[in-house]
Amino acid sequence: MPFTANRDFKKHPRIMSGASGHHYTTEDGRRLYDLFSGLWTSGLGHCHPKIVEAVQKQVATLDYSIGFQASNNRAFELAERVIDMAPEGFTQCFFTNSGSESVDTALKIALGYHRAHGEGNRTRLIGRERGYHGVNFGGMSVGGMAPNRKAFSANLIPGVDHIRTTFDLENTAFSKGQPGWGVHLAEDLEKLCALHDGSNIAAVIVEPVAGSTGILPPPKGYLERLREICDTHGILLIFDEVITAFGRLGEPFGAKYFDVTPDIITTAKGLTNGVIPMGAVLVRESVFDAFMQGPETMIELFHGYTYSGHPVAAAAGVATLEVYEEEGTFDQAKSLAKPFEDLLHGFAQHDKVVDVRNIGLMGAIELAPRPGAPGARGLEMHKKCFWEEDLVIRNGMDILQFSPFLNADVTDLEDAFQRLRRALDSIE
Repeated sequence: MPFTANRDFKKHPRIMSGASGHHYTTEDGRRLYDLFSGLWTSGLGHCHPKIVEAVQKQVATLDYSIGFQASNNRAFELAERVIDMAPEGFTQCFFTNSGSESVDTALKIALGYHRAHGEGNRTRLIGRERGYHGVNFGGMSVGGMAPNRKAFSANLIPGVDHIRTTFDLENTAFSKGQPGWGVHLAEDLEKLCALHDGSNIAAVIVEPVAGSTGILPPPKGYLERLREICDTHGILLIFDEVITAFGRLGEPFGAKYFDVTPDIITTAKGLTNGVIPMGAVLVRESVFDAFMQGPETMIELFHGYTYSGHPVAAAAGVATLEVYEEEGTFDQAKSLAKPFEDLLHGFAQHDKVVDVRNIGLMGAIELAPRPGAPGARGLEMHKKCFWEEDLVIRNGMDILQFSPFLNADVTDLEDAFQRLRRALDSIE
């Protein structure tokens, strides 16, 4: 099982058999409130009727079509809709099947872009400590979560550096939104440009908000400074928006929320509301144009997947984007941000809590680890919530993570956090 303590799980399996709206149904018939909206995926709720209908209709109309040298109408319809939502200057998108594939695609596009420009020397990639960019070798290499890299470190791709994480418990603890401390850490990129010569660096990839590592909002001015440094040295800036795109911050993209425009954006998760696996990589027009050289009959980008632009996934994506617009989902998410923040920070004084942080509809409560048993307290909370409080939360070690539905009901959130408090009060 993915990212799971398999032996512990198999002693008491936690298995879902159904879902509807904001709840799961378990094999033993219990209804569990989902406080993580899938896995950052299902912001509209589970089994949204419009998306279900779109998938059912599409699979009976065109279940699959070849994607090499041909395509399907739904893929192009979705591409146009995604680009319409994207920041100004983005004109093209390339479909993948996951966030991990989106990241590796973006890295390859960045390398290919510089080569097409006659700068094949630009091969160095820059990630960030505590960054998460999926589990393929490219994304794992630029990622900076030590447990994800440890067993595979000898085989990570060469030519990768990392700038420091912006998180510092002493200076950023209990922040609401963007912390005021940490903008100076962007200068790590300038130092790497001095070390390697900026003309050898292809791209910098960051999550606008580091998610899987435990929700780390960027310091004020930090993303802006990264953009400035990249512009100075001709480096492409990639925003990994697999989590932050499609309403998680109350905007279509985190780039719009922070008013910082990258060169490439990776997405997945909320693109189809998690109904069908799908990702997308968005590029600015200048990036696309760099590849459009040579004979028109030649392939410009030697890259792709059997299921790129899968028609059923694309149909789910089209329906999802339509629902976002029809139901005013992003405005709903904006209105929920403050109540969510208040509920989270209500745990700030708890004796087991060392930090609370949030931005938009992303939040974390970091627990003090048990001596000699890091992660044990967080896993116990996950299981206690599941079995005793009918509540699904995510724990990353001792960090409890929360990703409410974009259309959640405030009273449901209040009830969920009351259950969470009962669970936290009851454990050692």
